[in-house]
Amino acid sequence: GQHVVGHGARLPGLEWQPSEADPSRLSSINAYVAEAALENLRPAIALDATAPGWAGQIAAVDLIMLSNLLHLISVAETGVLLQEAAAALAPAGRLVIYGPFMRAGELTSTGDQSFHASLQAHDPEIGYKDDFDVLDWAEAAGLTPLRIIEMPANNLALVLEKS
Repeated sequence: GQHVVGHGARLPGLEWQPSEADPSRLSSINAYVAEAALENLRPAIALDATAPGWAGQIAAVDLIMLSNLLHLISVAETGVLLQEAAAALAPAGRLVIYGPFMRAGELTSTGDQSFHASLQAHDPEIGYKDDFDVLDWAEAAGLTPLRIIEMPANNLALVLEKS
């Protein structure tokens, strides 16, 4: 909820449709949306971005913003997400992926090393994805990298455009 309210407030010319796979989190997102009372924010919908076929269930969109998810899903789920996002985007639509990444195969801080290790101890299928791998997978899905932006707390924003 905090992310979509921040985006909605800073970009009032865009209409924002938050989504969440976990039904228990929808009410939290909707509480943030209701409190913000911004006209460009819709109530959250249930959507699992790692499930095949979700792109066919929505109208084409100009922008998909993904925050802090890739390190919490498997490589296979990341591939599905990228394929579906590419299918859901309108021509020249953009996908922005924000979060922590390995940089050229390296974890660049002790905090990232610890967090990645804790994620993999919980589930060996998840953890930080390599920035170059994600860019390769995105290109295979029909997304062209436009920008890589260094963000606070050692995160990146990958800006991709539908080819």
